[in-house]
Amino acid sequence: MKEGWLIDANDHWVWRFHRDNSAWVRDSKVFIDRGRQMPQGPPLLKERLYLRKDAAEQLWKSLQTQGWKPLKEPAWGAAADV
Repeated sequence: MKEGWLIDANDHWVWRFHRDNSAWVRDSKVFIDRGRQMPQGPPLLKERLYLRKDAAEQLWKSLQTQGWKPLKEPAWGAAADV
């Protein structure tokens, strides 16, 4: 898992899954941020989880069964600004 994005059915809230590179080799963990893009300014981040890779993968699958859809492009951050 490198990075992945899920968006809700209303195209409002977004989950960003990205690995913790500083701990990936010895203990694979993933940061999971929930937020939304604001009309002006930086995104509004509401929640951050820090889970083991297997738990993060389970959450990813669970969210998709609840109607969350993968995003092809990042919703915010440096990759979204190019």
